Amino acid sequence: MPLMILGITLLVFLVLQAAPGDQASSALGEGASEEAKQQYRQENGLNDPLVVQYFAFLAKLLQFDLGVTTPPAKSVASMIGSAFPLTLQLTFLGVIIAVVLSLVFGILGALYRDKWPDQLVRVFSIAAIATPSFWLGILLIQWFALGSSPLFPSGGIATPESGFGGWLNSMALPALALGIPVSASLIRVVRTSMVEELDRDYVRTAIGNGVPYREVVSRNVLRNALVTPVTVLGLRVGYLLGGAVVIEMIFALPGMGQLILNGITNLDVNLVQGVVLTISVTFVLVNIVVDLLYLLINPRIRTV
Repeated sequence: MPLMILGITLLVFLVLQAAPGDQASSALGEGASEEAKQQYRQENGLNDPLVVQYFAFLAKLLQFDLGVTTPPAKSVASMIGSAFPLTLQLTFLGVIIAVVLSLVFGILGALYRDKWPDQLVRVFSIAAIATPSFWLGILLIQWFALGSSPLFPSGGIATPESGFGGWLNSMALPALALGIPVSASLIRVVRTSMVEELDRDYVRTAIGNGVPYREVVSRNVLRNALVTPVTVLGLRVGYLLGGAVVIEMIFALPGMGQLILNGITNLDVNLVQGVVLTISVTFVLVNIVVDLLYLLINPRIRTV
């Protein structure tokens, strides 16, 4: 993990250094004099070699110092601290929706393989895979948030006074737009894993010895079949985090999407670096948690 995070910091630093534009002009304005711009570059180390700039960047990161934004100067860390919880909430709800849909439809397709329930599940998964999350978000707004009697708000986040119900109501459509496309690929993985487990010898042996079919499926087959879907889910968390940034813009949610858009628009390197690093490190940490979940799902992995 430390090596991967170090590689992430290097990649983000180099990409943003290669971005077009001048940080001094963005911070001081195009009307600033060349002397003022040169002084800004000197004070902020922009004239130093890239190696020196990178190690200075790392030294600040070790102190959890992400710098400040271009004027008006604000702490990048505090801005991320305010916006990131909302992105995490949206991602978490998207994961819940994706997991529930994939388990229900994947197991249903495996138990009724090549029958009409399996065919319906296959059509749904193919349609969901082909549906971009941002387009689905727009459709959900048109269907459920517009008209004379909308069921959900079209954007924004509920106030704390609205309680859990108001919060869930305002997050429902963004979470659906984020979770449904991800569930499509997971459905195919769950179905395939379940079919492979159902065809194994231990299933036929257990049923032949009088163990109820439902108990074999719930206690043995499902547990063994979940290892591969959990792996895929861990990899898809990166898509969920990135997709949440786009979905937040469509539904006017004040999360990381708004921050990174402001950072790119204003050429605010510190803000863009902070947002990208936060999302990247979160993705790495989530995949470590997924590795640990393997031990809970299938204890036999401990002996490998």
